[in-house]
Amino acid sequence: MSKQKKIINRELSWLAFNHRVLQEAADPTVPLVERLRFLGIFSNNMDEFFKVRVASVKRMMVNEKLAKRLIGEKPRQLLNSIQQTVIRLQKIFDKTYDDILMQLRKENIFIVNEKQLSPDQRQFVRQYFELKVLPTISPIMLKNVEGFPPLIDKSIYLLVVLKKKKKPKSNEYALIEMFTDVVPRFLVLPGNGAKKFIILLDDVIRACLDRIFSIFGYDHFEAYTIKLTRDAELDIDNDISKSFLEIISTSLTDRERGQPVRFVYDQNIPEELLDYLIREMNLDEDDNLIPGRRYHNFKDYMAFPNIGERHCEYEPTPPLTHPSLKPGKSILDVIRKKDVLIHWPYQKFSHFIDLLREASMDPAVREIKICLYRVAKESKVNYSLINAARNGKDVTAIMELRARFDEKSNIYWSRKLEEEGIKVIFGVPGLKVHSKILHISRKEEGRINHYALVSTGNFHEQNAGVYSDLSLLTCDPRIALEVRKVFDFFENTFKTFNYKHLLVSPLYMRRRLLMMIDREISNALSGHEACIVLKINNLLDEDMIKRLYKAGQAGVKVRLLIRGICSLIPGLPGISENIEARAVIDKYLEHSRIFIFRNKGQEQFYISSADWMPRNLDYRIEVASPIYDPDLQRQIRHYIEVQWNDNVKARLINESGNNPYMPKADGEKSIRSQMELYHLIREGKL
Repeated sequence: MSKQKKIINRELSWLAFNHRVLQEAADPTVPLVERLRFLGIFSNNMDEFFKVRVASVKRMMVNEKLAKRLIGEKPRQLLNSIQQTVIRLQKIFDKTYDDILMQLRKENIFIVNEKQLSPDQRQFVRQYFELKVLPTISPIMLKNVEGFPPLIDKSIYLLVVLKKKKKPKSNEYALIEMFTDVVPRFLVLPGNGAKKFIILLDDVIRACLDRIFSIFGYDHFEAYTIKLTRDAELDIDNDISKSFLEIISTSLTDRERGQPVRFVYDQNIPEELLDYLIREMNLDEDDNLIPGRRYHNFKDYMAFPNIGERHCEYEPTPPLTHPSLKPGKSILDVIRKKDVLIHWPYQKFSHFIDLLREASMDPAVREIKICLYRVAKESKVNYSLINAARNGKDVTAIMELRARFDEKSNIYWSRKLEEEGIKVIFGVPGLKVHSKILHISRKEEGRINHYALVSTGNFHEQNAGVYSDLSLLTCDPRIALEVRKVFDFFENTFKTFNYKHLLVSPLYMRRRLLMMIDREISNALSGHEACIVLKINNLLDEDMIKRLYKAGQAGVKVRLLIRGICSLIPGLPGISENIEARAVIDKYLEHSRIFIFRNKGQEQFYISSADWMPRNLDYRIEVASPIYDPDLQRQIRHYIEVQWNDNVKARLINESGNNPYMPKADGEKSIRSQMELYHLIREGKL
């Protein structure tokens, strides 16, 4: 079988993943407001897809022969397939949105436009506009500028047509950028009895166009939404006179003017006006011209307000206190006696903050070292590190400036931390630091003891409330000392270390994982039960996929729980009949990475920051930690079994990418794994 048929294209597999997100928006059992928010997630995902992945494919068009060897087809053909899929998904999106609006009306919730306002609502809107919106409006009169103004990436614009009924040939055009980071996208209007109303900022502006352009004497206005998505790749120059901080800062400014990769426009825009835009903006068919509806930037719907009843949102699942980490109890004392596994977001992220706070005040703590990839805007993690430095601790932060779309935040925090005397290291040249690790050195009974945390997710308070992750807290020297070695490598980049317990990329992880797969193959061929279980976000690496195919052919049972990209095709006759792949999309974003190898009954468990992609295994510093504690191994085994048995939110991953839901037999108990896990953790059964 050809390579193309054994490996699903990365971009098309990603679109299949985003289709699963769209399925949640279309699912009538999902609360209404949450369905709108899933439309926002879908839209935000699509924005990043075009900014990063489609932009990469477009760059490949410079050398199509080389690109075909890399991706299996010509970039132009792939872009065509992408556009066809995107347009198909957009139709599902539009139908889903219309259905949600109809269901909202049944709940007496109405999203209205400027033409549907009552007199009282119109007065309310105009007052709001004068007070909140007008100060942010800076229209560009297009006849006054030379060339079409460059559109800012991620922003939405109203292209306004100004007309005079008595002078039909005196039309003029204006461009208005909507600053939804300054003024909320949604405005709740005065109600009418039981009825509740929301209007979008777009229509607030449309309702007041006569106020904006009052000095020109126009009496008719039309406004069409447009949006341009640009290439998000950073161009990193090699000017040795600049610091890495300066280089990244300059690149972020350049990103705002990156090459166009998608142009979305209101499908009702007059043809001659669309032709004008395409001509003036120098766009062509390779820029993915996507006809849309009246509203763009649906990512704002991720924050859609619930003005309805409580059932319009998910049932609250407040994070739980870990049974071993009681308030007022020393976390370091707990870790010294037993390894602890924290399940985010089912359990409190504040336990991690409490650990940092304790370490910052404990007079016996000497050093704190941490890897920071993404942090919150107002990061309690970083404030805890600052407090530790003020308490005289030796604090080192490995800050990854190239965490895509978080570069500005990381630049800000790196400067802030340095100002407080914290040693900030900007990763390793040529490698992105993606590991999520913490190390604490503490003097106990005349010697230094080592504590470590290895996580599958970022130290980000907001994300930890939405992303499903695992964090291991341990003072097991087999793990803690090797975590210290990783930090020693950051501080002495020309010194290499051997790791017996941790799997560390780029030097060791791939080789060790392949060895463990090969061992399962050998065990299966020798007649032993052999099994590999992987829970990861993305499975893309071709060599790892080939080895998994080989394992399946040898009789190894392979179970894959993959949220995002899966380029492996399960169930192929003679190739992957022993491989099953499923995806769970639900309230929380599945983010934890878990590797389990049967190993003749002496199972090996790992949690990791790494997906199985070339970038993670070869071009990033990633860490996978073994789980040695038998109780924690049982927790992870139970965790995986619950997810595997999901028959409510799990989909089958297959070659067609159509995401069928897991079939459920008549009378079979419904298992929604995330809620099942929450209840098990709350009841102390996990």
